[in-house]
Amino acid sequence: MKLSAPREKILKPLQAVIGVVERRQTMPILANVLLSAGDGQLGITATDLEVELVATGALEVSQAGEITVPGRKLLDICRALPEGAEIRLELSGEKLSVRSGRSRFSLSTLPAADFPVVDEVKGKQSITVSQDRVRKLLEKTHFAMAQQDVRYYLNGMLLEVDGQTLRAVATDGHRLALCEVELDGAASQAQQVILPRKGVLELQRLLDGDGDVGLTIGSNHVRVEVEGIRFTSKLIDGRFPEYGRVIPKEPANRMRANRDELRQALQRTAILSNEKYRGIRLSLKAETLLIQAHNPEQEEAEEQVGVNYEGEEMEVGFNVNYLLDALGAIDGDDVQIGLADSNSSCLIEAPTSENTKFVVMPMRL
Repeated sequence: MKLSAPREKILKPLQAVIGVVERRQTMPILANVLLSAGDGQLGITATDLEVELVATGALEVSQAGEITVPGRKLLDICRALPEGAEIRLELSGEKLSVRSGRSRFSLSTLPAADFPVVDEVKGKQSITVSQDRVRKLLEKTHFAMAQQDVRYYLNGMLLEVDGQTLRAVATDGHRLALCEVELDGAASQAQQVILPRKGVLELQRLLDGDGDVGLTIGSNHVRVEVEGIRFTSKLIDGRFPEYGRVIPKEPANRMRANRDELRQALQRTAILSNEKYRGIRLSLKAETLLIQAHNPEQEEAEEQVGVNYEGEEMEVGFNVNYLLDALGAIDGDDVQIGLADSNSSCLIEAPTSENTKFVVMPMRL
């Protein structure tokens, strides 16, 4: 393998894939990236056995070949070289030589044949959707995913294709976030898959442009192709909860408030909430919301917010962080919160849109 290219032609694809390379590895080869040179382009592949990223770039290849090298070391070398520098890579025996100007580095390698790569995605359907729609799905729901829950199927996000709708749902058992966007054409079949947490966060990092992405949903993998980068993630094998049963249907009491005003009042009250449980009490009566918090140090906070509310008087406790996350993901100036009673979940949504919904379970205070 022998090639040369300006620093940026190697640095950019390396930066695109390096996020999945863990610093501590059980298998040494997973700390490496696979370099595949041929047909006037260089492909760089990184994987952690759950998520795979492949980035390609056009450059001058003198001799085709493939090898794996330590990913972060190669990245650090490229970063440290001056802008516009010409980099020459040449495989010699079991070492990869990296040269630029008067600089020379010799990196250890492992055979390309030992590098685990994902085969073709099986049992698939492919859809095309704009980047900003997929980005919206992930932004509005990712924060509700569980972290290291024994119910492993909650440590990820449900992606559902249904007719002309692409839907994302995430829950940790205490709150739920749902967002849906329209597809330009109907999907060939209804399908539900669970994308693991790391795959969701890595995909979020990649979607920072405009244009369309190709989304391929298989029986074991999801693949997304965007601007010269191919993202593939294994799916979580499990049954996601029936989220439709959790979303309150037509809550009897509805409160409408200015989103920013409510958010700021909650943030101020949260300062004196219990640091572990983050509980606050909401007291609702005609046109007024009273927000209260207290902590083990006997400190108290109280805020009054003017709201549009004509339902029955009630008191209900919530984790303030869950409310703030939902308010942060709502679009528009106003927010609507639906409540059945003081022991039921609340439904948070924008008054003008039903495409995004958030459900928060109550707390005993």
